Amino acid sequence: MENEENILGKEKIGKLIRKFSIPCVVSMLVNSLYNIVDQIFIGQGVGYLGNGATNVVFPIVMIGLAFSLMLGDGTSAYLSLKLGEKKKEEAKKGVGNGILLSCILSFLFFAVCLMFLPQLLNLFGCTDNLREYAISYGRIIAIGLPFAMIGTTLNSIIRADGTPKYSMATMVSGAVLNIILDPIFIFKLNRGVAGAAEATIISQFLTFILNAIYIRKFKSIDLKLEDFKPKFNVCKKVSALGISSFITQMSFVFVVSFENNLLGKYGVDSKFGSEIPITVLGIVMKISQILNSIIVGISVGSQPIFGYNYGARNFDRVKQALKYVLGISLLISTIAFILFQTIPHKLILIFGSGDENYMEFACLAFRIYLLLCICNGIQIPSGIFFQAIGKSIKSGILSISRQIVLLIPAMLILSRIFGLMGVLYAGPVADGLAFVLAVVFLIKEVRNLQNTPNVSNSLIDDTSTNNILSKQMVITVSREFGSGGRYVGRLIADKLGIKLYDKDFIEKVALETGYSEEYIENNEQKRNILASLNNGYYSGLNNADELFIKESELMKKVANEESCVIIGRCSDFILKDNPNVIKVFVYSNMEDKIKRATEFYGMDKSKAEKEITRIDKLRANHYKYYTERDWKNPLNYDICVNSDVLGVEKVADLICEMVMEKEKVLN
Repeated sequence: MENEENILGKEKIGKLIRKFSIPCVVSMLVNSLYNIVDQIFIGQGVGYLGNGATNVVFPIVMIGLAFSLMLGDGTSAYLSLKLGEKKKEEAKKGVGNGILLSCILSFLFFAVCLMFLPQLLNLFGCTDNLREYAISYGRIIAIGLPFAMIGTTLNSIIRADGTPKYSMATMVSGAVLNIILDPIFIFKLNRGVAGAAEATIISQFLTFILNAIYIRKFKSIDLKLEDFKPKFNVCKKVSALGISSFITQMSFVFVVSFENNLLGKYGVDSKFGSEIPITVLGIVMKISQILNSIIVGISVGSQPIFGYNYGARNFDRVKQALKYVLGISLLISTIAFILFQTIPHKLILIFGSGDENYMEFACLAFRIYLLLCICNGIQIPSGIFFQAIGKSIKSGILSISRQIVLLIPAMLILSRIFGLMGVLYAGPVADGLAFVLAVVFLIKEVRNLQNTPNVSNSLIDDTSTNNILSKQMVITVSREFGSGGRYVGRLIADKLGIKLYDKDFIEKVALETGYSEEYIENNEQKRNILASLNNGYYSGLNNADELFIKESELMKKVANEESCVIIGRCSDFILKDNPNVIKVFVYSNMEDKIKRATEFYGMDKSKAEKEITRIDKLRANHYKYYTERDWKNPLNYDICVNSDVLGVEKVADLICEMVMEKEKVLN
């Protein structure tokens, strides 16, 4: 890891981006092409009605993918977190439960799809002319859902186990087999859309088998049968960790569903009818997804470069990497824009030909709907950049802005005004507004990037080290903001003559990771609602997870080596198995907290209550996320005390007496 960090901080930016981005681009492209191959051969062998049928079935596939990625990425994050905490048994149970849950959900979803396929197709915009093709294609695809979903879940876990090449190989193997089988089943065997579906599920089965074989070859854990025993809390945690992937995929499902229904509704009154718009725009969206996949792959591959250098305060390298990524992304999106505007008729012919109306609408769709696709070269990398540097709110806003916040409302409003063409106009409107938002965020952030010296935020260790304890003891102090809990911890450390650990962890983590102390302080112990959207476009730990693991390791190390007082950071939970730990929670009423906040932290009295509430909520979210416990639950602690009933001095005396009494019991 140290060598990799040195590379991230010293190697040429261009070389680093090539090294990290190419594997990401390949994986993203394989996923995108998997969805397009069927349409190419169906269009050539069946016609545009066959392609229209695959477009109304596609949301079903995406829902299955949403669940499988939620469990795959969630299990991957759980595995990484538990391995980082040196808890292999818990890591095994997480993987076992993630795979088990994937199996259960996949078979349930398979059953639902078979029983309610006609109703689901209606929900996703199926027309009478598309129904026969859609049911034929959809029933076979539904049969393959368990293999596709479990295989995708396993793929994410395998990548997290440290074998990304194997995971990529299984994906590529399935994609290549699909390309080989499609023409055989569609043309040679004359199976039409059913043949395309059969080729797909056979290919998915191959990926599933290859990934299932790996279960017995995990490098980091040794799975046993008992690890698959269901545990509700583990399943809940795995699902929560992967919710960002679920939201990302489901947003696409909503977009396609709205789009198909609006195209069918307004297309029927146009010369194009309902089927041509549904077919064409589905193809256009999938072609644009290839463009987006390349940009996402480049940006995701650059995440470690952004994150490391931002944390290490190498802001010149951050700006250099950002310029490089934006430059490449803009070049790619510009080339795509030129193709979409100049040769749309040739692009659509790849997916089969149609009548004059079909070709006319295809050209309109490419030229109007993708008019501002060039903006994706800025908007997509921006969201991933903010994710990499720990700005979860901005990243979350950019992640959901185009698909949910902008595109769907734009389609609904513009279609009422302009009918069928309004659905097409919604594309550039959403792209343009999302672009403006991204540019505003980027300009502000780049202006804030300054090469200032790294000033330590650690407090001077002014606690005594004349230890009066005869046995090693650790006191963890959790506290509401403004309750005086940190000062109570310092008084305890002074009175017992032991070390106080608070900001010291920031300094130690900074030395180990290269992140600046300012960056760590701004990102640790804080988790807001939008943080759930920032586990990544590609599976892996976010910055907060990495900080939590590092701090947990350091905490256990110091607790095993010396008597000390540890402030916050889920220390009561992390050290819960240590018999020499006394867990304290300090709270206070709002009036007294406001008084402290204004007196000691210089807060504006009129805004203090709101800020105190906000900070405590972030701490509670952080605690809940990593411990699955409620922060203020008294059962988590040995003593909960109101600092203003006795005053901080006497509270510290009370805790010290408690420590001395427990020391006698342990002796």
